[in-house]
Amino acid sequence: MTESERSIAPGKGVSVSTRDIRLSFGSNRVLRGIDLDVPAGTATCIIGPSGSGKSTLLRTVNRLIEPDSGDVLLDGRSVLEDNPDQLRQRVGMVFQHFNLFPHKTVRANITLGLVKLRGMSKDEASERALRELDRVGLAHKADVRPSRLSGGQQQRVAIARALAMDPEVMLFDESTSALDPELVKGVLETMAELAGSGMTMLVVTHEMGFARSVAQQVLFMDRGRAIESGAPDQIFDAPASPRLQRFLSQVL
Repeated sequence: MTESERSIAPGKGVSVSTRDIRLSFGSNRVLRGIDLDVPAGTATCIIGPSGSGKSTLLRTVNRLIEPDSGDVLLDGRSVLEDNPDQLRQRVGMVFQHFNLFPHKTVRANITLGLVKLRGMSKDEASERALRELDRVGLAHKADVRPSRLSGGQQQRVAIARALAMDPEVMLFDESTSALDPELVKGVLETMAELAGSGMTMLVVTHEMGFARSVAQQVLFMDRGRAIESGAPDQIFDAPASPRLQRFLSQVL
């Protein structure tokens, strides 16, 4: 399958909401009451300066970090009492760094979680891995090790690994910021295709063009607060708050 022929199958997204999420590390108040609603099948991009709490908020959604108070809901139901490992099978996450096992092949990086967490047979897991690699255009790299891939290809493998768990929500935490500029485009195209397929996505990004063209909603955070949210045209063309206006004047 060529890049132009490749398409990502329709997703089965669910809605994601946070309610008054608060978190402190010692005396440092990192999240100060975040309310967010991501409708099923839509993409929301979170933008803001470094240290504003964007990545921390993302990690509270799949409970890599437990909030001090507030709630996280999938399809309107709180997940804070769920088994975290089971929750993370529903909520896939792709990080800034790829976190691939260097001593395993690309295929083995994907099958490991399917066998250990999903209880699949090795043959079934291998078939699933190849299907997900095909979705991101890398089936032909299944039996090489990550060191033989470019950074952009490694990040697409990380996306395939998350998709292999058949998640209902995908979280992306600055997934292109560790890449050389010429490698960013391929990863963003994969993410855009995934958003277009109907997967619910929450994306922390500094790629303003991606946020404008792909997201249905953009949230601007600063100093642990949700300052302003709305459709991309509203956020980028008619920002209401002085803080957002200053931020955009620096990054656009």
